[in-house]
Amino acid sequence: MRAAAVWTVRGAAAVLTVAALGHTLWNGVVEPGAALAFGALIAVGELARRDRQDGSVDRLPAPLGSAGALAYALLGQNAGQPTRHGALQIVAVVVAAALAGIVPHIARGRGPALDHLSRRVLTVGFAAVCFQPLYNSGRLEERVGQGPYLVVFLLCLLGLTALCDAVLAAALAGARTGWPYGPLLRDELRAQLGIGAAICATGVVMALGAAVAGLWAIPVFSVPLLLTQLSFHRITAIRTTYRQTITSLARATEIAGYTRPGHSRRVAALSCAVGRELGLSERELTVLEYAALMHDIGQLSLVDPVPDGATAGLPGAEARRIAGLGGEVARQTGVPAEVAVVVERQADPYRQQPVLARIVRTVNAYDDLGGGSRHPGGSLAALEQLRLGTGHDYQPEVVECLARVLARGGRDRVVPVRPG
Repeated sequence: MRAAAVWTVRGAAAVLTVAALGHTLWNGVVEPGAALAFGALIAVGELARRDRQDGSVDRLPAPLGSAGALAYALLGQNAGQPTRHGALQIVAVVVAAALAGIVPHIARGRGPALDHLSRRVLTVGFAAVCFQPLYNSGRLEERVGQGPYLVVFLLCLLGLTALCDAVLAAALAGARTGWPYGPLLRDELRAQLGIGAAICATGVVMALGAAVAGLWAIPVFSVPLLLTQLSFHRITAIRTTYRQTITSLARATEIAGYTRPGHSRRVAALSCAVGRELGLSERELTVLEYAALMHDIGQLSLVDPVPDGATAGLPGAEARRIAGLGGEVARQTGVPAEVAVVVERQADPYRQQPVLARIVRTVNAYDDLGGGSRHPGGSLAALEQLRLGTGHDYQPEVVECLARVLARGGRDRVVPVRPG
C-alpha cells in the first residue's frame, strides 16, 4: 500500500513531465525570453542548494528554485502585456531548468531525491492548471480585476498549493518510513509556515513585479529569498554541529566503559521511532532524541560502574539517584531545560513522568533486556518483561507502540531523525 502511494506520485509526475515536454517540443516555446529568465532563476536556485553532511533530507532544499517555479506558474502579464504560455510549457520549463541545475550535484554523487522532483512537478503543475486557464480565458480579470482582489486570489491559490505539497510530502514520507500519516502531515504543514511561507510570498511578489516592471524584477525580488536561504543553511549547520556535540558527549559513557557500545544511539533511534508512533511533534522528537542520547550520562558520577551499564535492573532508589545525577550533568552542558528534565525523571514511576521520560525509560529497559541480545529469550522475552512491568514502571501505551515499531522493522531497526 505504501509502495503504491510512492509509485502513484512518481507515475503522475512522470506522465505530466512527458506530456509537458512533448507538447512544448511539438509547439515550440512561447515567449522564450520569459521562459529563459525564469528557467535561469530555477537553475540557479538548484545550484544554490546545499545537501546536509549527515545525509538527512530537507523538506525544502531549494527555496529559490521553488519560488521561481511558482512565480512562473502565476505569471499573468509581462511588463503590462498579457502572456500566452500555458500550464504544460510551465511544467516543461521547470523540469528542464531543475535538471540543468542539479547536474553538478549529481556529478558529486549527491543529487536530490526523486521524490523532491516529483513533488516539484506536481505542485507547480497544480498551481499552473489552477491559474493559467482562468487568466488566459479572461474570466479571472472579469471577476477579480488587477487590483488587491488579484493578490488575495493568488495568496489563496498558493495556500492550496502549499497544502497540496504538504499532502504529497507526508504521503511520501509515510511510505518511506512507515510512520503515521497524521503527525507527518502536521509537521509538513508547520514547516510550510516557515520557509514555505517565504517561498509563497516571494513567488507572488515576483509574479506581480514582473507583471508591472518586466523581467528585470526577477533578480531584484529573488535576492531577499537567496539571503534567507543562506541564513537558513547556516542555522541548519549550527543545529547539526550541536547534535553532533551531544552525540559525542553521550559516547563518553561508552568510552569510559560504563555502558555497552552503541547503547545510547540505539535507545535514541528507537525512542524517536516510538515517539513518531505516538504522534509527537518535530520539536518534541528533538528533545526526546537529545535526552535519549544523554540518558546514561549520570553514570559518569559513579565510583563503581553498573554491570554492563544496565540500569533497568537496579533498585528504584538507586536508578533515580543516577538519573538525578544525569539531570545535573545535562544542565551543566547547556542543553535545553526540557532535555535535563527528561533525563532526571526517566527512573520515576511512569504515572509521575512526562511522556518523553516514559519513552526513554521503556526503550532503555528494552535495550538492557533484549536489544543488545543479552536476554536469553531475545526481544520477545524482553517485551514480555516490559509488559509485566506496566502496572508501575512502564506505560502500557508506550510498550505497545514499541512492540508495533519492532514488528514493522525488526528489533535492531535504526530510524533516522531529521535535525530540527
